[in-house]
Amino acid sequence: MANCCGLVTDKNEPVPLKQVEVQVQVQGHVASVSSTLQYENKEERPLEAIFVFPLEADAALCHFSAKIGETEVVAELQEKQKAREQYDDALSSGQQAFLLEESSESSDVFRLSVGSLPPGQNASITLAYVTELAVQADDALRFCLPAVLNPRYAPQDSGNVPQVTSAPGGSVPYTLSFSVQVSSPCPISKVESNCPLEPLKYVNPNQTKATVSLSPGHKFDRDVELLVYYSGAHQPTAIVEAGQASAKPDTLMADPVVMLSLYPEFPAEVTSTLATSGEFLFLMDRSSSMGCNMHNGAGAQKRIESARDTLLLLLKSLPLGCFFNIYGFGSHHESFFPSGWHRDPAATEGHLQPALPSRTPQTDGEVWNTKDVLDLVKKNVHTHRCFSFGIGEGASSALIKGMAKEGSGHAQFITGTDRMQPKVMQSLRFALQPAVKDISVKWNVPKGVAVTLLSPPLNVLFQGQRALLYAQLTGQ
Repeated sequence: MANCCGLVTDKNEPVPLKQVEVQVQVQGHVASVSSTLQYENKEERPLEAIFVFPLEADAALCHFSAKIGETEVVAELQEKQKAREQYDDALSSGQQAFLLEESSESSDVFRLSVGSLPPGQNASITLAYVTELAVQADDALRFCLPAVLNPRYAPQDSGNVPQVTSAPGGSVPYTLSFSVQVSSPCPISKVESNCPLEPLKYVNPNQTKATVSLSPGHKFDRDVELLVYYSGAHQPTAIVEAGQASAKPDTLMADPVVMLSLYPEFPAEVTSTLATSGEFLFLMDRSSSMGCNMHNGAGAQKRIESARDTLLLLLKSLPLGCFFNIYGFGSHHESFFPSGWHRDPAATEGHLQPALPSRTPQTDGEVWNTKDVLDLVKKNVHTHRCFSFGIGEGASSALIKGMAKEGSGHAQFITGTDRMQPKVMQSLRFALQPAVKDISVKWNVPKGVAVTLLSPPLNVLFQGQRALLYAQLTGQ
């Protein structure tokens, strides 16, 4: 079963989309996103529809509502099975109902079951979420509004799982309205995109607030990638959000919270100890999805061609004396050196070695059983580090980011040739560094003020890597 992104019927036919409006507020290193999608049932019969949409893996969905005619439903968080039972009960009693679920296989795919869309009726769906912005090799902050997801594959014994596919180029009958407000403690240098933008407009004299939008008439047939540049990007910054006056006292919503952005500097004896030899295992997806284009634009490279170029750049950049092997996988897998490990990527004669006990896997791939893959990476984190590359628009952020997180590595997304080299070299530089572990955080705050850390503990850091910390402040 293959589902297009958006609203589809129970027979997997798309419900016409009339309009997409997206508003983004960037505050420092975090973006708040509100998307409203307008649909219309042009059939002469009611449609039971399913809304399928991609979302960044580390995004937090904070609001979902749907309006059909004059009836508006706002989502309420419940245990999955209980929510399904209530949804079925509502439908059987003739009530309008919606059910929003995260995919059980991958955390970056959501499905909304719409009970019944009457003939000739419009449906307005609004969702809001917050997400951290990844730092690029040139210190830009990357925001991605995913339009499509690559086709994904599952093991043969995993059952019937949906595959979300991209819309063919030129087939999107609607346009996207996309506006962004940017604010930061640091001045905003510039904003770039893979799509045409209106000129950046500064709101205040010190250029710490600005607005920008997509040029009118943009067809939402590809991911929208936005790159935000700040002056003094490596300077530590703090953004404090005041508590809500209407919230119950001594609760998270009533207290102020702070977001710290840090670029820790490590002692020279740590950062200068780059490996002169390493052990690398390259895993390369060669399944049929890699035969698709990187995007729907003109002159797009094939994903397999971009993956090949990424691999060649990594091999050419390895220090002399490294051990490595290459595995290609699809319906089956095979290694470039079947007998073991090659020692020198620049040598003309192969020197094979037996498999070594410690290796650093680098991978690219599209699968549906994402959580199973992440569990496997986590299980082997004490002997392997994982540096992942998502090739092409729509790559699974849950898989690519999740493997790097669970594997104490770093994730990159390669959507074109212009920024490939700095991304590849940054990951290789991190892979050749000893990672800093056993990290502790000490807060120096005024007497009478207490700090409760809200973010997960920092497990590993590389030189030049950003760290974000969130905390709740209590007291006076």
